[in-house]
Amino acid sequence: MGNSIVLYGLVLLLSSFSFYKDKQKTQAAFAKAWKIFTNLLPDLLAILLFVGLSLSILSPAQISALLGQDAGFLGIILSLVIGVIALIPSFVVFPLGATLLENGAGLAQVSALMASLMAVGIMTIPLESRLFGKRFAYARNLSALMMCLFFSLLVMEVLG
Repeated sequence: MGNSIVLYGLVLLLSSFSFYKDKQKTQAAFAKAWKIFTNLLPDLLAILLFVGLSLSILSPAQISALLGQDAGFLGIILSLVIGVIALIPSFVVFPLGATLLENGAGLAQVSALMASLMAVGIMTIPLESRLFGKRFAYARNLSALMMCLFFSLLVMEVLG
């Protein structure tokens, strides 16, 4: 909470200074920020709804059973599969990971999920194939998947 107060205070101070220096630029910046926020809001709400529903359907015990430390390698594979299929914006991945950890998921399993959400995209292969070619798209996604698996196994070995 203390960090939030400091950050909000800093934002208020710097915004006031910016407003004092150039009123029009500051207003334009706030207008642009508001437009970006309203464009992101539907995605944010959908993701919050998805996470909220998932957490209301799955108890911490179920999350721990599926993605907990005791789930081991099978939990890592499940996390990788979910991460490869899901299409979640990158700014949501880290809060989602924190929420899963708080509800009993294991570090290796969450790292596999987060890494695969960020690096692998089955849903985006058609676009990637058109831009870079099929061979490159499949090779990139496969190598990213292997690195996610390696990374999560490393996390399980070192931190598990």
